[in-house]
Amino acid sequence: METVTETGPDPTPEFEFDVFAKACVSRAAMEHITGRWGVLVLGGLHDGPMRFNALRRRIDGVSEKMLSQTLQALERDGFVLREVHSAIPPRVEYTLTGLGTATAAKLLDLIKHLEGHMAQVLAAREEYDRAHA
Repeated sequence: METVTETGPDPTPEFEFDVFAKACVSRAAMEHITGRWGVLVLGGLHDGPMRFNALRRRIDGVSEKMLSQTLQALERDGFVLREVHSAIPPRVEYTLTGLGTATAAKLLDLIKHLEGHMAQVLAAREEYDRAHA
């Protein structure tokens, strides 16, 4: 019997994954998604396809090398699609896959939650710093 998830059929229903287990392959995918740049790349692509330099401008502070590595990791994991358009000069766009879109939506909820509670975070930092000065 095939397992179906939010993003479609699960190609590996016979395996159980545990991101908390050191040797589990899901941990690498989690790191690609939740790493410093993975969250921002997925969030940046949520509104639609973007070219590399537009995405780099959107994600202030990311180097060309880190953006390229992050996009490659997310493409390999099936979250991002790299599409080369035959034009002169060639045009490359990055877009989210179905899995990438579903994941980005959850990450954007987390981002909105964090941004909405930053006053509490800043107050907690100040209190901590006073207590540990």
